[in-house]
Amino acid sequence: MRKAYWYLSAYIRKRGLMVVASLAIAIGFFSFVVPTIATRLEKREQFYIGIIGQYTIYSLPDIVTDQLSVGLTAITGNGGVVPVLAKRWAVEQGGKTYRFVLKDDLKWSDGSKIKPEEIQFNLKDTTVATTANDLIFQLPAEFSPFPSLVAKPLLKMSEQKVPFARNRPLPVGIGSYRISDYHTHNNQLKELVIDSEKERYIYRFYQTEEDAETAFKQGKIDLLLDLVRKHEIYEWPTTTTTKRLNDNQYVALFFNMQDPLMAKNTRQVLSYITSKPSDASRAIGPISSNSWAYLSGGKDYEKDWDRAVERLFDDAPQLPLIFTLTTTQTFAERAESIKTEWEEFGVYAEEQCASAKAIENKDLCANMRIKVTLKISNFPDTNDFQLLLIGQESPPDPDQYHLWHSDQNTNFTHYKNTRIDNLLEKGRQTFEESERKQIYQEFQQFILEDPPAIFLEHLLTYDVSRK
Repeated sequence: MRKAYWYLSAYIRKRGLMVVASLAIAIGFFSFVVPTIATRLEKREQFYIGIIGQYTIYSLPDIVTDQLSVGLTAITGNGGVVPVLAKRWAVEQGGKTYRFVLKDDLKWSDGSKIKPEEIQFNLKDTTVATTANDLIFQLPAEFSPFPSLVAKPLLKMSEQKVPFARNRPLPVGIGSYRISDYHTHNNQLKELVIDSEKERYIYRFYQTEEDAETAFKQGKIDLLLDLVRKHEIYEWPTTTTTKRLNDNQYVALFFNMQDPLMAKNTRQVLSYITSKPSDASRAIGPISSNSWAYLSGGKDYEKDWDRAVERLFDDAPQLPLIFTLTTTQTFAERAESIKTEWEEFGVYAEEQCASAKAIENKDLCANMRIKVTLKISNFPDTNDFQLLLIGQESPPDPDQYHLWHSDQNTNFTHYKNTRIDNLLEKGRQTFEESERKQIYQEFQQFILEDPPAIFLEHLLTYDVSRK
């Protein structure tokens, strides 16, 4: 043994440097040179796409999950639900149990057969039982919107082997597209590669629109999706810009109902003095205009200063109308516009008050001179605001329970209205579509009369591609 040790030591002293160098060259060759050559020989058409936002391998953007997989159901254009991976479903126990019958011979994109127990939706307070071809969801209460929840694309988490490193998580979907590689920094996705037989999609992630625009200028991406603000690259002769009106997203100015200034009268006044678009981008209420439950002809609060003055005089403010409006950089320009028109109205209202016989206490007139301070934040705190201008998603189903019911933690406006609570509860317990439609149209009517927000417009976004 000692003799072998001497021989080995002598060899390492003489040849050790060469061995280490050879090993380093081999690692570099197989880690960098071979993948580079393979990429250049790649016959797939390649697309370099920029996405704005923070995502992880466990929370992928919708555009990626939609590409990787499908759900048990799918949402139609007007918010209806149709089966996809499920042949059909049945509602049992008065709406507390849903039984989905799976189609035959379903497979994951890695070729393995889909087992019912592999299908996970992580639904709170819901238990799932399986048979050979069935998924049975047991809910704590009746819930008519449930089929829309399982439209979420199905993914299972497997492991990907990585040379010279530990295995890492890899989402696997259903279809012809698969994740082949990804890169992260502090667990945040920086790049994600998705392949099919003939195509490769390289998604690159950026925190802000400015970062993404810089990457586009540098040639790192050729397609940039879902921009909200205007950028100089829209006007380049080498780019094509496409506008998209997102009917399932809207911009609104939300009131913090715990603030003493947010009386119903004041909220209606602010609604009447805020400009809104007059075209198809106008959003009236929280339910999409494409929804089967949408109420046309609801109270729209068209800009009307005289009507606002009447409402203001009906209940003259006992405190100065001093507001802090919080928003993101995305909507900063819109916030500036709101600040300007509110303060201009405040001057007008004070002048009208001074000459109005209906206001006996002229000291109250000074309270009508509106002052607005803007607070711009990349990540506004929904637990600490007075007025909040942000975008919001309209769910495919008209159910609005999570946002407006008084007992929900997700009701960040702290809105409390007994009639609204009753309608939202009834809507979840009703299964006939015509009856649900009547309930949600009544909900829209009352929430617009007692507005917890100023509903402004559907979100207009821009996709920019290199020609």
